Amino acid sequence: MGQKVNPIGYRTGVTLGWKSRWYASKQDFAALLIEDQKIRDFIKKNPDKAEYRRAGIDRIEIERTRDEVKVVLHVARPGVIIGKKGQEVELLQEDLQALIGRVVNLKIEEISRPEVHAQLVAEDISQQLSRRSSFRRTLKRAMEQTMDAGAKGIKIRLAGRLGGAEMARCEKQISGSIPLSTLQADIDYGFTEAKTAQGHIGVQVWINRGMQGETDGANAEAGQTPKKPARNYKR
Repeated sequence: MGQKVNPIGYRTGVTLGWKSRWYASKQDFAALLIEDQKIRDFIKKNPDKAEYRRAGIDRIEIERTRDEVKVVLHVARPGVIIGKKGQEVELLQEDLQALIGRVVNLKIEEISRPEVHAQLVAEDISQQLSRRSSFRRTLKRAMEQTMDAGAKGIKIRLAGRLGGAEMARCEKQISGSIPLSTLQADIDYGFTEAKTAQGHIGVQVWINRGMQGETDGANAEAGQTPKKPARNYKR
């Protein structure tokens, strides 16, 4: 079953939190949900803000209070969005406030290891495929970088007219372990499309970052309660 569902949706509410964290009545819920999607599309898909795609935005989290909307961007290269002296952040915050008509509090958080974030790996592969790079060389390079960064496993799946072939096909490569049905496994998932001259190529990436709350063997062994020897009853 794990291979047929989105690993993020499968674990949301169990081991992962929601990307939108707020409460609303039934009358306002749909409007606020559409508003969240507008914010994400404006940041990631706005043609006037194409430079944001180079920033490496992994995910956008939204929290709401009665007075304001807090938007948290998890970014690999925050300098692209912040700009000189923070001018770009202020402009983006003003644009978001004009878009939804509410007070927006924008926060930027840097990602220390972008190689183990599936969405960023998928977007990097997509950019290289759009530049007509060899898809096999691109896959091998991405998998080596992710495994060297400390991941337990990675799976990449490409679908489309690979290499400009006449017939579309799928290519899949796996390195390490990817336990998709294990809820305690920290599986990150990313998807994007590479726009090539022959058509779009779908890029799916699964990355296993280990188990939730994983500790090394020495600490786990030291933390165990010592076993008492069996009693010998003498008569």
